[in-house]
Amino acid sequence: MKRLFPLVLLLVIGFTLAVAVPLPAESPEKAAEQSAKAWLALVDAGKYGASWSGAAEAFKAAVSQAQWEGALEKVRTPYGKVVSRKLKGATFTREIPGGPAGEYVVIQYDTDFEKKGGAVETITPMKEKDGAWRVSGYYIK
Repeated sequence: MKRLFPLVLLLVIGFTLAVAVPLPAESPEKAAEQSAKAWLALVDAGKYGASWSGAAEAFKAAVSQAQWEGALEKVRTPYGKVVSRKLKGATFTREIPGGPAGEYVVIQYDTDFEKKGGAVETITPMKEKDGAWRVSGYYIK
């Protein structure tokens, strides 16, 4: 029992230190990229209505769900499934053209679709009032 006490004490001290030391904050680019990936998974699966529902409030105020679904049907469906998607870059900014001041990350992916190679997808998540990053813009070039 005497041998067990120092081990238990070390574990308690170690746990206390681990809890007391704050973890570094996740970068805006990483947090926004995680949000963009989840959102793109909905679009890739053809769940266009769900992608609209999960978008930023500014996005939903600018385009109705029916308009969004129609636009994606027209643009994304002819390209076919995603074959590959590689992160090209992610840039934090506080201003985007035509958008309100806020926190944004402009993310670009080099994407190959079944029927369109060499595309560049641009996804722009914004940090909303609740602290969550949600997509406020998307286009394919």
